[in-house]
Formats: sequence, structure tokens, C-alpha cells
Amino acid sequence: MITPRVSDIVGITNKIAPSHLAESWDNVGLQLGDPSSPVSRIMVALDPGSPAIEAAVEAGCNLLITHHPFIFTPLKKISAADETGRLAIHALKNDLAVISLHTNYDIAQGGVNDLLAGRLGVQGALPLRVTGADQYLKLVLFVPKGFEERLLEALSPFQAPIGNYRDCSFQGDGIGRFTPVSGAQPFVGEVGLRQVQQESRLELLIPKERLSAAVAALKGAHPYEEPAFDVYQLLNQGGTRGLGRIGSLPEATTAAEFALLVKQALGASGVRLVGEPGRRVKKVALCGGSGASLFHEAARKGADLLVTGDVKYHEAREAEALGIAVLDAGHFATELPMVRGLADALERALAVQKFEVEVLAYQGEREPFSFW
Repeated sequence: MITPRVSDIVGITNKIAPSHLAESWDNVGLQLGDPSSPVSRIMVALDPGSPAIEAAVEAGCNLLITHHPFIFTPLKKISAADETGRLAIHALKNDLAVISLHTNYDIAQGGVNDLLAGRLGVQGALPLRVTGADQYLKLVLFVPKGFEERLLEALSPFQAPIGNYRDCSFQGDGIGRFTPVSGAQPFVGEVGLRQVQQESRLELLIPKERLSAAVAALKGAHPYEEPAFDVYQLLNQGGTRGLGRIGSLPEATTAAEFALLVKQALGASGVRLVGEPGRRVKKVALCGGSGASLFHEAARKGADLLVTGDVKYHEAREAEALGIAVLDAGHFATELPMVRGLADALERALAVQKFEVEVLAYQGEREPFSFW
């Protein structure tokens, strides 16, 4: 088993929730810490506040991964006189790094909204508001025999999944021919002599926006002074991605019955329903956290009800006018499933890489509101 570094975990989280998916206003990725520091224990939490940071330090964690960013707006100073500065200093003193996955994990397949849909029994969930479609390129490279795994490992963080499968590639055998000329420092062969080399052809999919980073990784891992590779534009249509989800319940129910189901499934202290309690509910839209901006998409796509949090009074009136029921289960309760969900995803990814790391799902977070 191998002890990874913070940078290795960044690579894994970028596969779970690629940073390029994040909204332009967001701040995701490594927020605090040394990328070269070793990691033996990780804690996953929703919020990067004092309770989670204290718990991570007490548990001997080297890394805290949160949904909400530790640094959201630019800092003008780091001082123990304010809460963010105090927590940053405390974390750094205890060698605790912080990574945040925010809107990229909202949008990512298997992220916050898919976890919420699974918890509520919403089937066939698709993006509610489409923000883009995956654009893939085919990267083809040629490597000498015995170096295939080295290149595939280096390129793994940049590969695109194919459906529910990751690290997909094709390998074929062939013969490479080249003649090193003056000034060359060949890995095999001699200057001026034609070289015939047994090589493998590797093919894999790369998201268009990650090509530059993938090529840099390819060149860094390839044994040849001048690696040979090709990039092909594809006509294949990638899957759509976006905010929220919309799908269907296995059986129709009433808004009141579904409200009770949601409250129980999420362990929410309370839920608020906009709309008639006896209304029929079959097609459900959802968005963890704050999703009031998705009312129109949900209504236009025929949702009977939208589950989200942070609904304001005038937004509730707007939903009434649109004829869609809304269930406000709270920002906290609708996003909390990400803690266990992300911890499980990390454990699976770490096992694939043969990294020896313990992952803890922080259990001490509490809803900031009290219900009377």
C-alpha cells in the first residue's frame, strides 16, 4: 500500500467532481495546505467551520474535504483576529490541508444532487438546468513496451468516463521506426542509425478542456525525448450536465405524504410545503442547497414538486403562480447526504490507487436553525 500526498488526493477529487464544472463565481479545489504533504487520514464534512476543523485535528487527520469552500471571497489578510484567519492558522499549525468541492460536486455525476435523488427515491434523474455537454477528444499515444501502465497512471486523472466506467483505454501492438539526428538524446538507439522499436498504441478519451494538462502529464511520464501522440476531434455526443435533477417517483403520492417521506429520509428537523397538501406528486425536481432559481425550469419540464432549501416568501408566491408545489427541506438537510456519499466515493477511488488512507465522515454537524 502507498501513502499519497495532498496533490494525489486533489487528482482523485478532480475525477469525482472535475473542477472545470464549477460555476465561474465559485472557488473550489485545494484551499489550504501543502500539496506535497503526506495524507494518512481524511475527514469529509459539509462546512469548513470550527467544529469540523477541530474534529479533524483531534482525529489526527491530514486533510479535510468539505462541500462549502473554506475561502469563498478573496482574503485581504490572514489574522487570528477574525474567524477565517484563526481557523487557517490553526489548521496549518496542525498540518491540516483543506479541499472544497462545491458547485462542481453539485453538477457532477454521482454528486450532491444524485445523492439527494437516491435518498428520496427519485428515479431516472437527469439535469434540471443544463449548463453544458461533455466534449471529448481522443488522445492516441505510442510508448515502448513495458511503459504502458506508467503512462496510463499519469493520464488517469485527466480521462473522461464512459457511462459508469472510468479509466477506459484501448491498447494495440505495433512497430515504431525513427532515426535520431544530430542534437538528439534518444532513450533507445543511436544518433544517425535507424531504430526499430516494439511499441504499444494507447487510445483514451480526454475532456476537451483538460487536453493541455493531459499532454503535459504525458510528456512528463513518457520515456522518449519527443513522444509521438495524436489528438482526434470526435463527433460523439457526450452527456449533458447541469444543476439540479428531475425524475419520477416509483408511485404517485400526495404532497403531504411526500413531505413526510422527505423529512424522514433526510432527518430534517422540519419541512415547509408550498402548495396543496393533497396535490398529486409523481414527477419530482430537486436541488440541494438553494434552488429557488430553478422554479421556472422545474415547472416548464412538468415537475409536480421541487425539493430544495432556502425558499423566500416572494419565491414561494412565484411558485404558487407557476402552479408548482415546493418543498423546502432546508439548505443543511438537502446537502448533508454528500458527507457519507463523498466519503464512500473517496474510499473506492483510494482502493483502486492502492493508497493506504482512512476516510472519516464527520458526524458532528448540526442544523444551524432551531425549530419550535
